[in-house]
Amino acid sequence: MRFAVLGTGFWARAVHATALAAHPDAELVAIWGRDRSRAQEAGAEFEVPGTDDLDAVLADVDAVSIALPPDVQAPLAERAAAAGRHLLLEKPTGLSLPVADRLAAAVREAGVASVVFFTFRFQDATTTWLTQAARTRLAGGAGTWLGSIAGSPFAASSWRQDHGALWDIGPHALSLLVPALGPVVAVQAAAGLRDTVHLVLHHPDGVASTVTVSHTVAPMSAGVEFYVHGDAGRLVLLPQLDAAVGSFAAAVDELQAAALTGGTHPVDVAFGRDVVAVLAAAERALASGCRETVAP
Repeated sequence: MRFAVLGTGFWARAVHATALAAHPDAELVAIWGRDRSRAQEAGAEFEVPGTDDLDAVLADVDAVSIALPPDVQAPLAERAAAAGRHLLLEKPTGLSLPVADRLAAAVREAGVASVVFFTFRFQDATTTWLTQAARTRLAGGAGTWLGSIAGSPFAASSWRQDHGALWDIGPHALSLLVPALGPVVAVQAAAGLRDTVHLVLHHPDGVASTVTVSHTVAPMSAGVEFYVHGDAGRLVLLPQLDAAVGSFAAAVDELQAAALTGGTHPVDVAFGRDVVAVLAAAERALASGCRETVAP
């Protein structure tokens, strides 16, 4: 499958383009950017054309992988879907539910395959963890991702500064807890220091989970851990933070498989839409101080 990367920033180059350039069964053929000179620079790095002409790119590929801010990604993804191109997207798929709804509808109408790159979902340890979780009756779970974004390549990201850890790393927590415990039907939320957010997620049948996310803890406090608990005890997952390129290569494999069979993927844009619905409810809960129902 022939791919173009849409985006020229750190993540586009270090993960999307790097993984595609080395992939044995996919071909990186172009890099598109809003700034032509940056696109040409990125293209030269990977020995492919770099351009700001999206129509030309879409005419020459089977799929696009997009590494751009959510508000930029969504309309480009709709345009690519309308052109019949398969989609490998970043999370979240929108910064509001109407945007995520519109993208999901566009992909459905176009009949293209889509995968949202929830990084941990494409790791072998996660697959094993979810398989084990499915074998037992679960009562709840918890997830914590405490990070320090200062000094990282993401520190200058304006959308991350504006929307914080809830919208940036909250999706990763949901990508693990929802398949293990079921859809989130309601949310309670409380703010901590700086951008730290604490969530209580209500799943069907009285099952509940808790999530804490932050971009602004002290570096020595950083860490990621998830667990679910039930009749078989506690199942702990410690995701790999340094395996993004390998995870992305696995996502490429799974997008290609979905495109070949015409099937849907467990973390496609429909799932991405449901994640945005939970984040939007959490945002309302932070503002109201009340339990908020997740839009179906």
